[in-house]
Amino acid sequence: MAGEKKFGTSMFGFKKADVNAYIERIIREFDQRLKEKDDENSNLKAQVKDLKAKYEEIRQEAEKVMKEKEKIAGVLLQAQEKAEHIMVEAQEKALQEKRRLDQVLETEKEKIVDIKRELKTLKSQIADLLSKYEQQIDEAVSNIEKREEIYLQETASASEE
Repeated sequence: MAGEKKFGTSMFGFKKADVNAYIERIIREFDQRLKEKDDENSNLKAQVKDLKAKYEEIRQEAEKVMKEKEKIAGVLLQAQEKAEHIMVEAQEKALQEKRRLDQVLETEKEKIVDIKRELKTLKSQIADLLSKYEQQIDEAVSNIEKREEIYLQETASASEE
């Protein structure tokens, strides 16, 4: 199975070094994926900031065009209509881009929620695994103590005879 880890065994179960190395590797991989998502999120935020700046520039430019249109209202009716058309188109593009960025942002938020959920599941699985290993170790210690007690009793009865 892909991703399945085989641990070496030692006297009381799995080699602690193998288990620790595996856990550290998983944590490094998770940290790397989280960093990639953080970088991607930062890039998207930078893009949103750039687009907001561009939108503000377009908005300011549209205001400038509107002021000029008021000055030349009677003489340049066709220029006025074209400027309005450009403004409407820019606003539509800005709204479309804003909607697209809102969708991208929502998708990234969902990805973060999914990553957090996966992390929680992983933590739970690790805790269950550690609990299982602890129980196995306790059972092994208990069996050793019982066998030692039986051995001591047998030794004592053999030396009495």
